[in-house]
Amino acid sequence: MTMEGVNVGFIGAGKMAESIARGVAKSGVLPPANMRTAHRRADRRDAFSSFGVNVFEHNTEVVENSEVIILSVKPQVVKEVVLDLKPLLSRKKLLVSIAAGTKLKDLQEWAGHGRLIRVMPNTPSAVGEAATVMSSGEMATKEDEKLVECIFGAIGKIWRADEKFFDAVTGLSGSGPAYIFLAIEAMADGGVAAGLPRDLALKLASQTVLGAAAMAINSGKHPGQLKDDVASPAGTTIAGVHELENGKFRATLMNAVIAAATRSRELSER
Repeated sequence: MTMEGVNVGFIGAGKMAESIARGVAKSGVLPPANMRTAHRRADRRDAFSSFGVNVFEHNTEVVENSEVIILSVKPQVVKEVVLDLKPLLSRKKLLVSIAAGTKLKDLQEWAGHGRLIRVMPNTPSAVGEAATVMSSGEMATKEDEKLVECIFGAIGKIWRADEKFFDAVTGLSGSGPAYIFLAIEAMADGGVAAGLPRDLALKLASQTVLGAAAMAINSGKHPGQLKDDVASPAGTTIAGVHELENGKFRATLMNAVIAAATRSRELSER
């Protein structure tokens, strides 16, 4: 699907917004000339203008010149920003929020209508491998949903889910990259401890995680089966797995997801 004639505006010109804009431009679903944003800092303005995005002076200009508005500001200022722009946020504008912990019902109250879609991407959007989940407001149309799937499909994979799952989504895919970065760092440190040069250890750890993830996605096998396929009787892998079990590796990861989900719920209820 292409988005010919659709203009997309980013309210908030941070790293996530930049990743989305770059991914959309690179995919070809929307040219940079059809995207716009605004920011006070010169470095953020330059980041967007460097690949052809229109950069305005004020958010009001972004809204006036866009049919799809992607709200990519920090959760603490979402209410203030939406209320400030409310006179321009008619039902002709599709409002898409990627602000963590901000519920559709609150966005609807602030914007004055329910043509809204809430989206939770994650940082691998910067390399086109985002895991994104979307949930639609009461007035969002099928065409609106297709547009959002087109935009965020350009930076990875996107799924639909009921908003009630968003705290769990935040705990798993929203915060999850940090868990994997820790695992990569720890694996590389283990390689160094075992005698590998630092650079080689880090490259091996990173590529191993990438390859394992690709197998989990593409092999059709359960991760437990893939693990069993590597673990030969009395071999090196099962010795390593035994140590992970001693350290409660799986339980710790599960607890990390639950803790992050709980914190997301607390923030959304503030």
